[in-house]
Amino acid sequence: MNSFRLIYDVVKRIPRGKVATYGQVARLAGNRRWSRVVGFALHVNPDEENIPCYRVVNREGRVSEAFAFGGGNRQIELLRADGIEVSDEGIVNLEKFQWEEGLYLYEME
Repeated sequence: MNSFRLIYDVVKRIPRGKVATYGQVARLAGNRRWSRVVGFALHVNPDEENIPCYRVVNREGRVSEAFAFGGGNRQIELLRADGIEVSDEGIVNLEKFQWEEGLYLYEME
């Protein structure tokens, strides 16, 4: 299975009302060093209706200014429609909205 498919499978599991970071998606897809690969995969998302790439933010909770499907403002709109609070600066409070699956996967290493 190629890396993009693994990434898309993880992103499909992010529930409505939650976000994941690029690094978190990378870890869950099988390689914690794939953060940039996650970004590339999401930029060429072939199925934006079923692969909610807008639910992925950076490690600080910041939305992408280069969001492939309408820019950062569109990502903010989609997140807010999911019930996620986004500051005017485009930042999501990760303590409140980060998806917990895989968060602690590598903490013991």
